[in-house]
Amino acid sequence: MEVPAISSETLGFLKGLRANNNKEWFESHRKDYDAARAEVMDFSDALKADLQGHDAIERTKLFRIHRDLRFSKDKTPYKPHFALSFSRLGAERRGGYYLRIRPGESFMACGFWDPNKEDLLRIRKELEQDAEVF
Repeated sequence: MEVPAISSETLGFLKGLRANNNKEWFESHRKDYDAARAEVMDFSDALKADLQGHDAIERTKLFRIHRDLRFSKDKTPYKPHFALSFSRLGAERRGGYYLRIRPGESFMACGFWDPNKEDLLRIRKELEQDAEVF
């Protein structure tokens, strides 16, 4: 399955949200948001299928667009990006991937959260033996 590109309409919505990060603008563009969110979900499904070709992905998550404002000095209500996580197969593999889609500032990262002592030793030994793959 080929992973589709994110459309200019979705990126345009995110640009508009960044410039007009308020409830009134968001609600007046709710249909655009719903269409962009659906496109990102389809993109997520295709990317998960592609990742399954070389890794065991257990679940994906699309993070909410609403910001938690309780302890923030920045009171803008929305994140001007879409964020996805792809969790690797449970206890066997742990770790995962993270993707942020923001016009001009998108990135993908991978990591292994809170490795236990044995995992940390294995990671260090792997890098010690062959850091080229890393």
